[in-house]
Amino acid sequence: MGKTYERIDERLRAFIEDQPVFFTATAPLSGDGHVNLSPKGRRGTLVVIDELTLAYVDFGGSSAETIAHLREPGNGRITLMWTAFSGPPTVVRVHGDGEAVLRDDPRWGELFARFPAEAVEGQGSARAIVLVHARRVSDSCGFAVPLMEYQDDRALHAEYFNRKTDEEFNAYCMRKEHIATSLDGLSALPLPLPPMPAPVPAE
Repeated sequence: MGKTYERIDERLRAFIEDQPVFFTATAPLSGDGHVNLSPKGRRGTLVVIDELTLAYVDFGGSSAETIAHLREPGNGRITLMWTAFSGPPTVVRVHGDGEAVLRDDPRWGELFARFPAEAVEGQGSARAIVLVHARRVSDSCGFAVPLMEYQDDRALHAEYFNRKTDEEFNAYCMRKEHIATSLDGLSALPLPLPPMPAPVPAE
């Protein structure tokens, strides 16, 4: 039976941070707009900050639907989902309010430093950090989710974007039709992107 929780406890946190993939769902306020569902990989690029707050790195890609929906005035709704493809069947969902922390936000350095260095080192394709404030935390059985064996993270994304300078990455973003605006014409990422901030020195 599914349960709801008042917070992300240590058991849920361990499950969330151990999964190699998670999913994000957002939608525009307009009823006839495009609902977006995205898979997210790359271990270590999602962290639980506290009992009701999570953050993940939004990397370069061909669109920015999630960012557009989070930045739409009066919107910000987001659902995160994790499912166990091995071990006991479990599905965890966090319904919440999200915000896109952009590169020129004064919170960027502190938030980016929360991710393991090996997960984000050299990642010049980080476009934003998505901060999620949980309103509902729940789990369900996941009995119908298939068993699958995790092999490894794909290296292709990091290898492709790590070869690009900040200027080249900006040029890539400018060429894509739905990075500055969403499929429904909402403002997404402001282009050109601000320069990638220097890492916060370790204390």
